[in-house]
Amino acid sequence: MSKRNLTLLIITLVAILAIFFGYIFFSGKTTPTTGTTTGTNFFSFLPFTKTTPTPPAPVPPANVSGTETTPPAPIEATVSKLIKVSSMPIAGFTVFQKERFKEIPPVIPVETTPAPTTTKSKATVRPTAPQTEFVPSVRYVAKNDGNIYQTFAEKIEERKFTTTVVPQVYEAYFGAKGESVFMRYLKSDNETIETFIGSLPKEILGGDTTGNTEIKGSFLPENITDMSMSPDATQLFYLFNTGDTAVGITSDTAGVKKSQVFDSSFTEWLSWWPNNKMITLTTKPSANIPGYMYTVDPTKKDFNRILGDINGLTTLTSPNGKLILYGNNNLSLNIYNTEKKESTALNLKTLPEKCVWSKNSDALYCSVPKSIDRAAYPDSWYQGEISFSDEIWKINITNNNATDLADLTGISGEEIDGVKLALDDNENYLFFVNKKDSYLWELNLH
Repeated sequence: MSKRNLTLLIITLVAILAIFFGYIFFSGKTTPTTGTTTGTNFFSFLPFTKTTPTPPAPVPPANVSGTETTPPAPIEATVSKLIKVSSMPIAGFTVFQKERFKEIPPVIPVETTPAPTTTKSKATVRPTAPQTEFVPSVRYVAKNDGNIYQTFAEKIEERKFTTTVVPQVYEAYFGAKGESVFMRYLKSDNETIETFIGSLPKEILGGDTTGNTEIKGSFLPENITDMSMSPDATQLFYLFNTGDTAVGITSDTAGVKKSQVFDSSFTEWLSWWPNNKMITLTTKPSANIPGYMYTVDPTKKDFNRILGDINGLTTLTSPNGKLILYGNNNLSLNIYNTEKKESTALNLKTLPEKCVWSKNSDALYCSVPKSIDRAAYPDSWYQGEISFSDEIWKINITNNNATDLADLTGISGEEIDGVKLALDDNENYLFFVNKKDSYLWELNLH
């Protein structure tokens, strides 16, 4: 080999080696990704990564109670679901379906080249009616002046609906799908109980009233001691005393068509109307006095004993009339099956009036105290000597599974003692009143 060819071969080998080691050097300098450290392994020419191990998911504590429970959702997930609805103390409320126009997003027109037409006639474009929908809404009575307000459930926008002033309303009910109202208050003598029936003004679809409306109505007999609405809110049942006798009357929501369905020499009763064939009557409870519960069929006007000899008895009957939630003087909840004639303990402590049944009678939603002090129940709670700080629980009646849905105080930052619970038709929203200050709240369940 000539000296010249040998020189060229050496130069070529040096160039190849320089390119090879240059490639290795520069390819080893990689940019590390976020959260990792990346380098070059010169023995294998493969990248390696150092990662931080992920800690195992926390294991919930074992359940040691007699009831199967599900832990509550994190506060972050529920804080936006609990909303104070009213801006004032209320005397009563109703949940109903309200019609409104659907919000349809605007359609952006797309420019197109029109196709050639062969005729001179023009097609007539007919306007289409706007689409509507029915959504859950709530209507309530201000305790101070009797004005009525309303709002949609999924978007709280409180609007005054009427301006009729009824000072210091103690209790209010709604009938006829929210189109009539019953307000109960004391007359100026501070002794006589007055019950006013009013028809609410009709709404115009797409435009809520401006508040310049009045309620017109009449009065029921004075000193009605208790009243309840039928499940379809088309009738009411009320009790008043005539001498030493308690009389029970059913009536339409106008207070016109009346029928006496009950009378008793005992005058201390609390009523509930769970379905069209049953009105329940429970003796007013006290911690050291045995309580009793009876049912009345408003069509047959019969009177049957269901429960008895239970101190501090309070009750809440399911919509199908087959299950009776009842409590005693230590606030233990039980369910009595009227067909099997047997009771089942729920292993939760609260009062039945702090609960509501699902419409299918297969679940209960209850406002349950986080702690209970020693006292004479339910007397001390009724009299305001004792107050609770509650959680919302759902109890599945078929398998006795109880789920803690929300810690009301932990989420809201306010002490909430929930009463007057109510669900919307689809059971997506739970409404209740804080017994401490009479403000209305809403818990989104979905």
